Amino acid sequence: MKTIQEVVESTIRKTPFIEEALNEKLINVSSLARIILPEVSAVLKKNVKVGAVMMAINRLSPASELRIRKNIKKLALNLGDVIVRSDLCDFTFKNTPSLLREIAKILTKSSENSDYFLTVSQGIFETNIVTSKNLRPFVEEIFEPETLINSVLDLASITIKLPKENQAQSGIYYFILKQLAWADIPLQEIISTTNEMTIVVKEEDINQTFAILMDMKLS
Repeated sequence: MKTIQEVVESTIRKTPFIEEALNEKLINVSSLARIILPEVSAVLKKNVKVGAVMMAINRLSPASELRIRKNIKKLALNLGDVIVRSDLCDFTFKNTPSLLREIAKILTKSSENSDYFLTVSQGIFETNIVTSKNLRPFVEEIFEPETLINSVLDLASITIKLPKENQAQSGIYYFILKQLAWADIPLQEIISTTNEMTIVVKEEDINQTFAILMDMKLS
C-alpha cells in the first residue's frame, strides 16, 4: 500500500517545472499542498489532511534532482558549435506508398547545391520536411500529388553540437528546451541525430532563442 509520501513524490515529479520551482523556493508549499490534495486523496482512496501533504512536500529530497542538474549543467557548458540558418520552410505530408519515391527525388535535388538545406523526418502516419526556401519550388512540384497536412514559412533553425556524453546523461534535452519554454518560445520542430540537436522556430523568435542558448553556454 502506498504512503502519503510516495504519492506526493510521484505527483510532483510528474511536473518537472514544479519540482524545480520548489527547490528554488519559488512555490508556496501550503498552496501547492491544497492543489494536489484531491489527487493524493484519490490515489490513496481516503481523506488526507493538508498538513500531511505539506509535511510530505517538505520532506522531498532534492539530492538526486540536484545531482542530475549539476551533471546536465556540466554538459551544457561543453556544448559545441551553434549554427544558425534562416529562410526555412516546413512541410508535413501524409505517408503514402509513393512518398518514399518522392523523398528520394528531393534528396537527389538537394545534393546538387551546398546552399540547399534539407531534413526529412518520417513518422508512422506523416513525414515532415524542413527545407531552405530555395528548395521550396521543387518540394511543391515533386510532392504535388501527395496530401499536404501542414506548411509553415518564415522559419529559422539553430543546430547545437552536443558532447558525446549526452547519450549517457538523462535530462540534457529537457535542460535545453526548458530554457525556451520559460521564455515562451514556441518550437516548430525538433530534429536530432546522435550528437546534434536542431531547433526550428519562427524567424521572429530566432534572436531570442540564440541569446538564450548562448547565455546557457556561458553561465
